[in-house]
Amino acid sequence: MRNTNTKKEAPTIIKRGEYQIPPKEGFILTHFLTVADVKRSAEFYLRILEGNVVREGEPTIIQIANSWIILNVGGGPTDDKPTVTLRTPQNPSEASNFMNIRVVDILSCYEEWRKRGAEFLTEPKDHRFEIRCYMRDPDGYIIEVGQSKNG
Repeated sequence: MRNTNTKKEAPTIIKRGEYQIPPKEGFILTHFLTVADVKRSAEFYLRILEGNVVREGEPTIIQIANSWIILNVGGGPTDDKPTVTLRTPQNPSEASNFMNIRVVDILSCYEEWRKRGAEFLTEPKDHRFEIRCYMRDPDGYIIEVGQSKNG
C-alpha cells in the first residue's frame, strides 16, 4: 500500500518509552476489541499477558508491552459511524483480523501462558521463517504467538 500523504511536514517521532494515553504529541496505535464482558476480558489480558490497566470501566484500556488494547462492549450505530454495529466474533472458524505477538522463546511463552489458563488451538508449529501458534481470548478472538527464525 502506498502512502498518499502529500504533506511536506516531517512526522512527529516519539522515542521508545515516551508513549502514553492520551499522547502529548504525534499519535499512538491501539487495537479496539468489542467484548461481551469488559471485566472478564480485562482479567484475561492481565492474567495471561501481564498487561497494566491504564483506564478502568467502559472502555477499559490495557497496556501490553509496547502497545495498548481497548476493550468495550458492542453496540449499534452512533452519529460518527451511522451504519456500523460493533459485535464480538460470531463464528469461531472465521477471522478477519488478529493480534500478532512476537516473542523471543515461543516454547517458554506457550508453557507459561498455558499454565495461566490460555487456550491454544495447537502447540507451536515450525514453519519456514517462524514458529507459531494461536490462542483465543474469552470472546473468541485469535492471537498469534510467533518466534522468528534466523535466516
